[in-house]
Amino acid sequence: MLYKVGNLKKVLPQHDVLIISVSSPFLIGLYHDKQLVQEWSSNEKISDALLPLLMPILDTYDINSIIYTSGPGSHMATKLTFITLKTIEIAKGISCVGCSGFECNDNRPIKAMGNLYFVKEKETIITKKFDQAPNMSFALPKNLQDIKLDFDAMPFHILPAV
Repeated sequence: MLYKVGNLKKVLPQHDVLIISVSSPFLIGLYHDKQLVQEWSSNEKISDALLPLLMPILDTYDINSIIYTSGPGSHMATKLTFITLKTIEIAKGISCVGCSGFECNDNRPIKAMGNLYFVKEKETIITKKFDQAPNMSFALPKNLQDIKLDFDAMPFHILPAV
């Protein structure tokens, strides 16, 4: 975004946002030049906390794009995040981009339902039963450079609706 100061044009620094919404707590990271500069988290439901956390970021920073984990994981959180971000994309012109949840948890299993987990084997995602819950911690990457993006941004659902 350009704005004028006297006769000089100044460029606001561009930022990107990454939202990990496929598990709890959900995480939001602010990136400048693809480097993580600030992060937020919430244990609240995504439906209650996403907009109150996201709107001040959008009001404060010049956001180029918002990336979200489009799956696999919590279907409800993924759908709510997608609808929210597509609305922001239409209203504010900020592009909405998806990425796999595996990009943010070192390819560890992701909770599906019951004792079923999504597991990535090479480039295929399958469900696998675990008797004991595996470590599924998610983290905001320090750098966005190696994140594989899905510009379609549609939520990625493997399991049929229950």
